[in-house]
Amino acid sequence: MIGITSYGGYIPKLRLDRMSIYRQMGWLAPATVMLAQGERSCCNYDEDSITMAVAAARDCLAGMDKRRVGALYLCSTTLPFADRQNASIVKSALNLPDEIETGDMTSSQKAGTSALLAAMAMVKGDLEKQVLVAAADRRQTRSSSFYEMWFGDGAAALLLGSENVIAEFLGGHSISHDFVDHYRGEGRRFDYTWEERWVRDEGYSKFVPEVVAGLFKKLNISIADVDRVVYPCFFRAEHKKIAKRLGVSGKKVADNLHEACGDTGTAHPLVMLVAALERAEPGQRILVVGFGQGCDAIYFKVTDAIESLPQRIGIRGSLAKKKELRSYPKFLQFRELIQTEKGIRAEETAQTSLSMLWRKHKMVLGLVGGKCTRCGTPQYPRQEICVNPECKAVRSLEDYEFADRPAHVKMYTGDYLAFSVDPPAKYGLVQFDDGGRFFADFTDCELEDIFVGQPVSLSFRKRYADRERGFTGYFWKAVPYDSVPAGE
Repeated sequence: MIGITSYGGYIPKLRLDRMSIYRQMGWLAPATVMLAQGERSCCNYDEDSITMAVAAARDCLAGMDKRRVGALYLCSTTLPFADRQNASIVKSALNLPDEIETGDMTSSQKAGTSALLAAMAMVKGDLEKQVLVAAADRRQTRSSSFYEMWFGDGAAALLLGSENVIAEFLGGHSISHDFVDHYRGEGRRFDYTWEERWVRDEGYSKFVPEVVAGLFKKLNISIADVDRVVYPCFFRAEHKKIAKRLGVSGKKVADNLHEACGDTGTAHPLVMLVAALERAEPGQRILVVGFGQGCDAIYFKVTDAIESLPQRIGIRGSLAKKKELRSYPKFLQFRELIQTEKGIRAEETAQTSLSMLWRKHKMVLGLVGGKCTRCGTPQYPRQEICVNPECKAVRSLEDYEFADRPAHVKMYTGDYLAFSVDPPAKYGLVQFDDGGRFFADFTDCELEDIFVGQPVSLSFRKRYADRERGFTGYFWKAVPYDSVPAGE
């Protein structure tokens, strides 16, 4: 038996009420009021497709043996590097083994489901025991467009293997068409889009039924053999019409999540699949479809093992952990859609020493420090001599991962003089409960909500961007838990 052995999801904490977009820009695009229901998810200023993929993958790998992962596919159409393998950054952040195959799957919204099929073939052929597929998108749109309303940011990750399978892979089918409803050429920031009715009437409404019919014929099954149908389509009315064409009732059709977060692009079929798995019961049969220059259809059957899988944050947990972004101009600033005065303090040179990054890549990308093999003292960064004054052993440290260790705020400050896209700059000292500490920026929080002793988690984020050279630097930041000091 092969199939899904674990899942994870990530929706950014920030949510923008779609009506706030209409209130600010409705004078220019009054028709957008038709889509101004619910809220869309949006990245913080220090998030992108790589950081979201890392978050979803960490959720997926919680409690799993990372050493057994033999391949990693990163799926996205909004990757920050055109000629640097983005999947290798994710691999380093997750601190996966060096003996691993990595690859970027891109240029199509169905890259996520295509990667799933490729991963299944690898596991079935015993080429790899476990394959991790992570998909994420942070699509850029022009202000006041319909797509600004339709889209959202998010990520999902699935681990495929042959042991402890929670959803058995029963078959897949694909169709390929050079159907162009949108495209983004070399060096372009925004997609060029054709009329919305084109992708609605000639794309979703025809390709989804076509690939499902092909899968049914291949497996000799019918819609009666499906308990849950998962397919993306950001047109809510057309989403319902497709269900009728498939002959499936409304209760069997997974919600397209428009009002909860919006369409997350390449990640969306996987995001919807993870949401379905979070509520799935043993024996349930799930059909998932990915759309983009054709379609992929994949058929799963949930097993009893799903009941023993430790709880994940997933999509449901991410949607619950939200924070309202009340300022539409702030949303535009975070996405660099408006130019604002940043002052001379923002002119600091951000050139990255690539040789130093390589020598320190475990420390920087994986947050790997050291632990003394003689006295057991953890420390970050790893040094040649143990920091324990009663030990001081030389070259006694072994690798020690800090990213998933419990930690709390030791001290903090809010700096209004240093430049920050989200002032004030918030940073301080983070103390790990089991030993070790490091200096970190705080993110996804307000200054007034931070307090000494507050528990924090570590999150892989963008640390800086070198616009002149087109390089993005990543590091780990502290995310305070939503709580209050004891006694209040």
